[in-house]
Amino acid sequence: MDMAGYRPRTVVSGGPMELAVMWGGFPLLGAGVGWLLAATTGWLARLPWVPFGDLIEWLDRLPEPQATAGTIAVGVLGGLVIAGIGTVERLIVTVDPAQVRLRRSDQDRTVARADARVVFLTDGHLVLLDADGAELVREPTDLPASQLAAAFRTHGWGWADDDPHRSAYRLWVPDLPGLPAGADALLRARERAIERDRRDDARELRRELGLIGVVLRDESKRQYWRLTARAVASGPEQSTSAEREPDGR
Repeated sequence: MDMAGYRPRTVVSGGPMELAVMWGGFPLLGAGVGWLLAATTGWLARLPWVPFGDLIEWLDRLPEPQATAGTIAVGVLGGLVIAGIGTVERLIVTVDPAQVRLRRSDQDRTVARADARVVFLTDGHLVLLDADGAELVREPTDLPASQLAAAFRTHGWGWADDDPHRSAYRLWVPDLPGLPAGADALLRARERAIERDRRDDARELRRELGLIGVVLRDESKRQYWRLTARAVASGPEQSTSAEREPDGR
């Protein structure tokens, strides 16, 4: 039997109201945008600077009421797509005295309180750090900071109002000294991924950097870094000995 089921817990999520707004509000908004587009195609078609001019002119030539019905239907469909994406990305945080569970439709993670030293919300992300200052969790969320803080504090977790290591971050520039071996190459690759808006690649490279003790903070397209306590203790060239030739040179 799962004894965790007997622990008091607090669930933080958007709740049923958030789902109602997404699945009701976005389709209605899309319908409104579709109706407005159908009502203004004649005017828009006369503006030379309007993007997708050929599409606007094609819509303007369609007979009524088919044109209006079609644009409204497309708007509703677009709203449903956005609502579906919002539901997939919706984070549900369940906190109890022993662990926190982070759920989305495509993932389900649990972190023990014994492993986490501090929890905070920064730059739209919920972050859990261990005793060395390494990131255990970094999850994007729009959940209210007040609700998250109350949930974690109620169950005895170490909640901070901001990143306790914020002053330790340094702006990354190529070939900057002080980084572990291999970190500079990963940061260069991540810079390219950010410039090309390859978010999955950027997240994966962040995880790779975390494995060698480098924690990142993004500001616009600039990368700021700090080292975990373990990486500092190991020294910036912690991988040098593994890269030497067999004869020790």
